[in-house]
Amino acid sequence: MGNIGWIQIAIVVVLVVLLFGRGKISELMGDVASGIKNFREGIAEDEQEDTADASLLDGGETIEGSATKKEEAKAEG
Repeated sequence: MGNIGWIQIAIVVVLVVLLFGRGKISELMGDVASGIKNFREGIAEDEQEDTADASLLDGGETIEGSATKKEEAKAEG
């Protein structure tokens, strides 16, 4: 009684197509696809920013760090 078969799924699909029409469904799917695309682009941008931030923390020089190196070079030279 709780099992859903392929006949029930086909009936639901036919009803949805009749209610909304083929054009409306394709428009909706296009909107979903563009939303997924924008989401993926946003995730990729966040990952790039995170990588840039991590490189600044790991190997990037700060203003104080570069001034200290210049002072050490003057003291040695």
